[in-house]
Formats: sequence, structure tokens, C-alpha cells
Amino acid sequence: MFWYGHDLGGWGWFVMSAGMILFWAALIALGVLLFRSLSGASGADKAERSTSAGGANTWVGGPPPGGLSPEQLLAERFARGDIDEDEYRRRLTVLRSGTSAPSGTP
Repeated sequence: MFWYGHDLGGWGWFVMSAGMILFWAALIALGVLLFRSLSGASGADKAERSTSAGGANTWVGGPPPGGLSPEQLLAERFARGDIDEDEYRRRLTVLRSGTSAPSGTP
């Protein structure tokens, strides 16, 4: 009536426990990925921030936050005090002229 030859040994319990943890981790990861893909995050949420050599933060890989124009972003940086008046005017001139850098700057 009682057969003792079919139980799990020490490694059997370990494999069963590890398998259950991996199963639930994979199921939770799949749920999170599915939720994130179906939530429809906007392009601004997916944009990446990078730091240039001067320490200024710039947005890469998507539209700027809030859909602001480059001139509006520059004005906000000036208002926060991130850049001084000379740099603001120089960058505003570059934005309005459409060139990559004013003459005389590297």
C-alpha cells in the first residue's frame, strides 16, 4: 500500500523550488512587459536624457518634454539660471539662423 521508492531526494526539492521561483519570476516579468507595451507611453516618456561634456542635460531620442520648442526650452534654461545672458543670446542666434555654430566658436 505505501511505496517509498518514489519520493524526491535532496536535489529534487532544490530543483522543484528553483523551478517554481523561475516560473513566477517569468510570469511577473511577462505581465509587466505586457502592461508597459499596452499602456501606450508617449514619445516624451521614452526619450532618454544624456549629459553633454559641459554638464548640461539634453534630450535624445524623442521630442522635448512637454512638446516645447527649442526656443522655449532655451528660455526656460535661462530663467532657471542654467545659462547666462551671453550664452542665451548666442544660442538663440544659432537657433534662429539655422546654422550649427556661430562663426569664431569651435
